[in-house]
Amino acid sequence: MVEARHVEVEPGDLVLLVGTMKGAFLFRSEASWARWERAGPFFPGHAVYALAQDTREGRSRLWAAPESSHWGASLHLSDDFGRTWTEKPGAVRFEKETGASLRRIWQIAPAPGDPQRLYCGVEPAALFESRDGGETWALMSGLWDHPHRPQWEPGNGGLCLHTVLPPLDGGPFYVAISTGGVYRSDDGGGSWRTAHKGVRAEFLPDKHPEFGQCVHKIARHPSRPDRLFLQNHWGLYRTDDGGASWQDIANGVPSDFGFGMAVHPHRPDTAYIVPLESDAFRCVPEGRLRVYRTDDAGASWRALERGLPQEGAFECVLRDALATDTSDPAGVYFGTRSGKVFGSPDDGDTWETIADGLPPVVCVKAAVA
Repeated sequence: MVEARHVEVEPGDLVLLVGTMKGAFLFRSEASWARWERAGPFFPGHAVYALAQDTREGRSRLWAAPESSHWGASLHLSDDFGRTWTEKPGAVRFEKETGASLRRIWQIAPAPGDPQRLYCGVEPAALFESRDGGETWALMSGLWDHPHRPQWEPGNGGLCLHTVLPPLDGGPFYVAISTGGVYRSDDGGGSWRTAHKGVRAEFLPDKHPEFGQCVHKIARHPSRPDRLFLQNHWGLYRTDDGGASWQDIANGVPSDFGFGMAVHPHRPDTAYIVPLESDAFRCVPEGRLRVYRTDDAGASWRALERGLPQEGAFECVLRDALATDTSDPAGVYFGTRSGKVFGSPDDGDTWETIADGLPPVVCVKAAVA
């Protein structure tokens, strides 16, 4: 078995977590981007779809959800950047009376404003909450008991609750489900309602059903909590009223199909996507690897390609493999199904290769230590 490498992380360093189909990796660099060092692999041989960095109250805590083909998903934490990991046995699980069993943890989301609260989005689509820093977890029954749930159908990646946007200052709580849609709670998760009016379901006879939209990703800027960006299974959207209505913003992009979506850490009008050719051919259009950025909330998009391969690059970027850090200018990062990781130190204007030859990348998370 390959032995994991370790790196020393200092305050102010850039820390990049990369989850793959065969383990997780950590990359660190000084703020200058002079050199990236690699740690890992952690959990070798296990798919890691969910990673998180908890920096609340000065923490340097990492969370990971490795998935065993035999024993299913589990939850682990590290307080020393991966040198040691502590498993939380059975922390996230369905009780027998639900008739369900945990297939995968898709998202780990620390709650802003409450350093002891975390959320996990899982497959089959459900939401779990911890109020004691991850020691114990409970299924959030308000969503599990929703009358729509028995009729949700799995997308190509499974029936997954893949995006969790916890409340900001007591505001709305959002989740995204494939294929359920966007659901919003105004009481901290006690009750939920749909929040995807105007989002099309191109694959259904009824293009605007009450629910059943195959949402691939939603993203929100903390300074504009009622504005969200959405990448659908065909369709690119923005809402400015908390999901009450959505408008199409696929203006000048080569395709409105894709998975990854991220917002700029400081500019609420700026978001990033990586369009793919189609649902049948999930590669970047024309074999040109380009990230698209909007600086006007979707009125227009600009292709960012400097430093990225522009010929024969039939790459695919998945739903949680595009991320930004909190630097200024912002670091922007993404990983591909071919095992490459790219990063930009300047809001996406220029790019460099951080890693190559990894297993297929399914998750990228970035932070400043």
